[in-house]
Amino acid sequence: MATAPELVQITLAPPRPQPKPAWLRAHAPVGENYHELKKLARQLHLHTVCESAQCPNIGECWNHRTATFMLLGNLCTRRCGFCAVPKGRPEPIDWDEPRRVAEAVATLGLKHAVVTSVNRDDDNLGGAKIFAETIRQIRELTPDCKVEVLIPDFQGIDKCLQIVLDAQPDVLNHNTESVPRLYRVVRSGARYERSLRLLENVKKFSPGTVSKSGLMAGLGETMDELLAVFRDLADRRVDILTVGQYLRPSKDHLPIARCYTPDEFHFMKVEALKMGFRHVESGPLVRSSYHAHEHVSQSSAATQ
Repeated sequence: MATAPELVQITLAPPRPQPKPAWLRAHAPVGENYHELKKLARQLHLHTVCESAQCPNIGECWNHRTATFMLLGNLCTRRCGFCAVPKGRPEPIDWDEPRRVAEAVATLGLKHAVVTSVNRDDDNLGGAKIFAETIRQIRELTPDCKVEVLIPDFQGIDKCLQIVLDAQPDVLNHNTESVPRLYRVVRSGARYERSLRLLENVKKFSPGTVSKSGLMAGLGETMDELLAVFRDLADRRVDILTVGQYLRPSKDHLPIARCYTPDEFHFMKVEALKMGFRHVESGPLVRSSYHAHEHVSQSSAATQ
């Protein structure tokens, strides 16, 4: 006896995109400080991760005179599934870049400068030296400016970490980004244990340095997995934790698995503080450098 043919549903139009929840809508960047910093970055041929990574808080941070400069060019040697920074074969290291970043910091009178970079797996030692020289140049021109560095994993090379710490940044940040189960798709070329070891070594190599790490939520992890990463970071004596909602930069990047509510982010903050972090920034639009100037003062106060 012949069976009935299976019915196939044909979609005549693509599904309409769902609007973002109200708590994921950022204000358009405006303000005198914002336009001043953008103009200066162009004049000095500098990159900011605020722009390259499409950060939703760019207007607020720049108007608070907090900016995140991106060293070592604008092309990353890795292809992480979440990141909007362009990928490709990088140009040779620009050894004059630290001077230009320091000049921008001084000209703008920044109170807190965050310095990060693309991954440069082609020259990890060179990348570490650029970080160190940028810290020194900023300190020379703007002694009162706090300097925070957000570093890559340097492929686990301890000498690179030591070079950066020897320059005495106020905060050393290295983001774990996601939970171990998702590392292969989220952080191409990275290793969870390698990142934990780097953060542990911050306190071994320079016990007085404030350490920091951050994660994105919404890539397919569970709440229990997030809390497990928090515990791993607390066990490495990480001082500051940031947690924010992953937002898909384009259709070519990893999709959003779910949007966490503000109440869930509050729950994460409460649980993380119980684990011993000195400061936790947790919310839908939180990014690594969000309220960075407050992290330093509050974390430093906790040590006194």
